[in-house]
Amino acid sequence: EATAHRLCHRPWGHYDSLDRGERYQVKRIVVSPGAQLSLQRHYHRAEHWVVVRGTAEVTTGDTTSIVHENQSIFIPIGTVHRLANPGKIPLELIEVQTGSYLGEDDIVRIEDVYRRE
Repeated sequence: EATAHRLCHRPWGHYDSLDRGERYQVKRIVVSPGAQLSLQRHYHRAEHWVVVRGTAEVTTGDTTSIVHENQSIFIPIGTVHRLANPGKIPLELIEVQTGSYLGEDDIVRIEDVYRRE
């Protein structure tokens, strides 16, 4: 925990790393109302998102869909995607990442309102 904390704060909210194995990682992600993550892709992992509170606006490729509480969506490896919270309450979801490499440096940002690289 001295070098990698479980709870990581970001401009859009925060995430808590709950569990990690050789080819999977589980996070609890909280996105603040009106906030969004970068438009991005991953070359080594897929993501499964289950919304447990609030409403998610999910962009995958050229499609944008609304994912409500108790619904889920799958983001395949290499798919351009974005997660946003269009609601008035924090969006909470469970993310399960699966793949051969799960490092945070496997994020290729295409567009980011917070101007991160």
